[in-house]
Amino acid sequence: MTGLIPARGEQLISVHCKSDIGDLLLVELEAKPVALGLIDDDWFCSKIIVTTPEGVSKLFPCYCWMSSNKRLSLREAVGFSKSHVLCMHVSYRWGIYAEGLPHIVNAKSPTELPPVVRFSFTKEKEFLFTLVIALFNIFMPVLTEYVEKNWMRDDFFGYQFLNGLNPTMIKRFSELPENFPVTNDMVKSSLPQKSTLEMEIELSGLQGNEINKKKQYLSAPLCLLFSTPDSKLTPIAIQLDQKPGARNPIFLPSDNEKDWLLAKIFVRGAEFNEHGLNFHLLRTHLLGEVFTMAVMRNLPSCHPLFKLLIPHVRYNLQINIMARNRLVSPDGVFSQYTAIGNKPMTEFLKRAASSLTYSSLCLPDNIRERGVEKIPNYYYRDDGLELWNIISSFVHGVLSFYYNDQDVQNDKELQAWIDEIVENCFQEKSKTGFPQSFVTVEELSKFVTMVIFTVSAQHAAVNNGQFDFGAWMPNFPSSLQCPPPISKGDTTDDTIIKTLPDVRTTLKIMAVVYMLSRESSDRYPLGYYPEASFCEDTPLDLIAKFQEDLRVLDKKIEKRNKKLDLPYTYLSPKNVDNSIAI
Repeated sequence: MTGLIPARGEQLISVHCKSDIGDLLLVELEAKPVALGLIDDDWFCSKIIVTTPEGVSKLFPCYCWMSSNKRLSLREAVGFSKSHVLCMHVSYRWGIYAEGLPHIVNAKSPTELPPVVRFSFTKEKEFLFTLVIALFNIFMPVLTEYVEKNWMRDDFFGYQFLNGLNPTMIKRFSELPENFPVTNDMVKSSLPQKSTLEMEIELSGLQGNEINKKKQYLSAPLCLLFSTPDSKLTPIAIQLDQKPGARNPIFLPSDNEKDWLLAKIFVRGAEFNEHGLNFHLLRTHLLGEVFTMAVMRNLPSCHPLFKLLIPHVRYNLQINIMARNRLVSPDGVFSQYTAIGNKPMTEFLKRAASSLTYSSLCLPDNIRERGVEKIPNYYYRDDGLELWNIISSFVHGVLSFYYNDQDVQNDKELQAWIDEIVENCFQEKSKTGFPQSFVTVEELSKFVTMVIFTVSAQHAAVNNGQFDFGAWMPNFPSSLQCPPPISKGDTTDDTIIKTLPDVRTTLKIMAVVYMLSRESSDRYPLGYYPEASFCEDTPLDLIAKFQEDLRVLDKKIEKRNKKLDLPYTYLSPKNVDNSIAI
């Protein structure tokens, strides 16, 4: 028997049994306390290998931490049993974050979590150290210098909706919304590709926060952009509220330069909330938490789907608990230093969750629905689709090895997994397009691809550039201290300075985005699977091919980026983590 790797080092322990014990169905493990039970002595068990008298080796994977006096039951790794026996059960209880939002783990502190989903010692200490460094010594990356020089330019404003922090909102349209009465006389041109950013509608009607006893302001803007003949995306009209009217003018590039700049600042301020709460927190972190909980509650460690997904749920629960305690709690950063504040934040999240659909999380479907297949220089789309296809090929290969359609339908653990995801994600299940059950291998493969893409590539796309684009505060303001302008011709430099956040707010937000963008030394890049969960040749070969495909894509992206003034690196596989770990 090999296994039992304690936290202090690595050991191989052999146990011999002279008697014939017959067919081996389960292996049970129990860790005994040491030091008279005065200290915790958690152990990490990698695997059990049993060699029969006939010389046949049987693998029982574990790959989880064991606490003293806790017992684990393991099943053999080859294939999977059709019986509904829970072989590895640790208590993961559901809790409610807020009505109308995806459910969460019922834990207020990371110390309440089982060791298998907690930060490593290295990760935890490094995280705290990074936070201290961020508060006292922030280093500006090269890209931030580019942002500082170019943030006022229209083409860079448009570029960020393609390849910035929130690259999945822009939509192509055939006619303008009724509440956005832009006329031909206003824009005076008809360029080949029209795109609109129907953004921030969730912000409409929400009241702004107070920071340092000063009222803050939110806007719910509409922005019209054109793809120019030289392949740049530029804004040509901005309306700062959803309801048109005399006190809600449509700002144009031909207006006073200061009026136009202030209008763009209000769009970027709305984008801060939309990105941070909807596309980052809700669509990656909170969904990832549901995926993780469903895996840990329903799939035994020998189940092929558990082995496939366990690297992609690493640290998600702990980082979310920390976010709820430090960032989105009543006294957290979002409550104290953003325009949206605490109570409106919950309402905003509910509105965003009510519009969440399955197709919006599946990148190929999302690209088609938004009509952005042909917009040039859309590197998020190009790199994301390649990553989606690589992940999909890997996932389909592994699942096809273990399943046919009938196996999928008969696997009670698998069906319980999807049932629990849907039950704990959505109130209006029928309107989301999410599968209620799995019938075919194709359906299962697409869903698992979506899960892995969401917690790896999509999270990297919306997380890793926060300091790059947000460190220069005017480009990504967390709050605005003056209301949106209701007329043209009144904006001055002094107006803009008074509108932007105060110094304390700016420094706090800079520290947070710095911390959230830092790369950990304890990171597992996409495709890095140090724990040998699979033992059969086919899945091992598929893992090797997956890793090679990722290396080829890395080189392809690197070659393209050498030709760009502003390289897009967030979806280079080497920069994408296996899981949501920050």
